[in-house]
Amino acid sequence: MNESLLYPCINSCRDFHSLDGMWKMQFDPDSVGQKENWQDGLPSPFAFPVPASFADIFTDKEKRDYCGDFWYETRFHLDADTTRDVILRFGSITHRATIFVNGIKAGEHEGGFTPVVLDITPYVRFDNKNRISVLANNELNETSIPCGTTKILPDGRKLAAPYFDFFNYSGIQRSVLLIRVPKERLIDYDTDMELQGNDALVHYRVKKTGDHPITVEIYDKTLGLMARNTGEEGTLRVKDAELWEPENPHLYTIVFLIKDEHGFIDKFRADLGIRTFEARDGKLWLNGKPIFLKGFGKHEDFEIMGRTFSYPIAMRDFACMKWINANCFRTSHYPYAEEWYQLADSLGILIIDEVPAVGMMRSLMNFATAGTGGKETKFFCSDTVQQLQENHRRALEEMIVRDKNHPSVIAFSIYNEPETTYPEAREYFKPLFEYARSIDPQKRPLTGAQLINSTPNTCQCQDLCDFVSLNRYYGWYVMGGSEISVAEKLFRQEMDEWKETLHGRPLIFTEFGADTYSAEHKLPSVMWSQEYQRECYEMNFRVMDDYDFVQGELVWNFADFQTTEGIMRVNGNKKGIFTRNRQPKDAAYLLKKRWEKK
Repeated sequence: MNESLLYPCINSCRDFHSLDGMWKMQFDPDSVGQKENWQDGLPSPFAFPVPASFADIFTDKEKRDYCGDFWYETRFHLDADTTRDVILRFGSITHRATIFVNGIKAGEHEGGFTPVVLDITPYVRFDNKNRISVLANNELNETSIPCGTTKILPDGRKLAAPYFDFFNYSGIQRSVLLIRVPKERLIDYDTDMELQGNDALVHYRVKKTGDHPITVEIYDKTLGLMARNTGEEGTLRVKDAELWEPENPHLYTIVFLIKDEHGFIDKFRADLGIRTFEARDGKLWLNGKPIFLKGFGKHEDFEIMGRTFSYPIAMRDFACMKWINANCFRTSHYPYAEEWYQLADSLGILIIDEVPAVGMMRSLMNFATAGTGGKETKFFCSDTVQQLQENHRRALEEMIVRDKNHPSVIAFSIYNEPETTYPEAREYFKPLFEYARSIDPQKRPLTGAQLINSTPNTCQCQDLCDFVSLNRYYGWYVMGGSEISVAEKLFRQEMDEWKETLHGRPLIFTEFGADTYSAEHKLPSVMWSQEYQRECYEMNFRVMDDYDFVQGELVWNFADFQTTEGIMRVNGNKKGIFTRNRQPKDAAYLLKKRWEKK
């Protein structure tokens, strides 16, 4: 990380303005751009919106499926104020990028789902026009997450071949901001909570530049100032604290102030939800009370928008989750745009935050391989694994640093469906779990979603998890259709094995379900019909309800989503409880009724 990942704010010390809009863009299939100095101006650009997932905006396949280098360019005018630093912040660039300012390389970043933040003060021209140029690349490989490979077609074109079951949306997919911050400033802060009777102790630690002291305050919107302390590390006591929980997502405001004899040098404020979360004694505990997780695996995915954040779409998603009585979702399979977490904080939705560690199994039909327990590929025995682990560690750090102060974030997921059945997998993941625990100030529970091969007796990594997360497709990939009764027996056999293995840890389901075409009805049911999706869920719930260590059910998926085209995907994955345009399928009413009572 090059700079602070704090979400930008505007006050008398800090401000920002958006660089979103129409940029210039140009594909660079032969990777000649840097040699030909495209950073000094694109030779044959076309106009293109930022932010945007570029694939679904085009009307021809070559552009939609473009894989390789591509460039963006825009210009901005900077004022004459040299007393503050200039920060350039991309919400994300998928999957890697090099950024130039006025033709000079300002920085680079690997990883497509966390912010790219650069101090560009040395490269800008004050009171003048400036150029930003971005060289991006969306190729998949086995050295960076998410994993996949790149095919070369006979005509020389590259084609992304993901080891995962969602579309490889790419580009500058989140907002771009130009930020002005004081040279002496807050860089980062940590919070951790401890409940003491009716009071709450908020332990904090700050990272800052400069020598002036910092004051930390907590405010309630009705009661005003609740606590104040001075120093870079300390504790704030909030008397009669109103705790954050789904039924009452109460938010305080935490304020950081640096000042001298002339006034304020820096100010920063953010929402603060006071809550605790832990996994112990076979249950999940929020604020010392058991809580059952009910909700979804999701995707950032919508027609034309791709993975670009939209407030109307996000609000519709949260409205649907509230309507169906859900209280949780997993950010499968990557950190979402920060605005999702802010809305979840304010609306009382719990989040399992997941790093983009998906595709850690060599399969171009990962969904089928993972669901049925396909052939082991010894993924973690390859020569690329050290570089992959370094990028995985960096992605973990950036996710935790960015999201650690959100009350909605109750756990971090370290992986989704990797091969975990041989010792090299444990050697790979154990240091990552240890690192995640060391950098999260709240010491949230850690987990990872296990594929069907990762059983109690074969998985080398499940004991690293504070609670076990299972992706299971009994009744779909395993014994679907008329064999669903056999699927139920196999499911119960596995659950009996987990019962002997958990040793007091709770277990949740992070994926289960069935593809369903919303217009298909069939009596008696067949796979892909609305009736079968309902029957599949009813079978899964019968099994889950018989095991008291099951403390959560996150259905796969919230809504239908786009995938790479293929003979087993009818224009995308159709396991949604809602259609891609967020209308309920029949199974939604089953879940709504069930979760009203859970």
